[in-house]
Amino acid sequence: MTIEDIAQLCKEKSLRWTRHILERLFQRGISIDDVVSALTNGEIIEQYPSDYPFPSCLVLGLTTARRSLHVVCGSNGTELWLITAYFPNSIEWTEDFKQRKKK
Repeated sequence: MTIEDIAQLCKEKSLRWTRHILERLFQRGISIDDVVSALTNGEIIEQYPSDYPFPSCLVLGLTTARRSLHVVCGSNGTELWLITAYFPNSIEWTEDFKQRKKK
């Protein structure tokens, strides 16, 4: 899965919003537009090729207000399954939010 694949599925509106991500968006004050913005302007920072039922990845992108957002998504090639989204913090992530800090 590439960021271009993700952006194309967003453009085609081939998105599957899981119950989990919708609950987290509500809890965290993240809008659907923020998720789509992050996915279309972002970059993949981690790949999870063995995830079930589809390979998934972690995308770092910017919200509509230009705030960093992490989105976990997976794809079966024709649909993008949106799993969770959150605002990364500096306790767990490096300053650019691209790498996890070592414990």
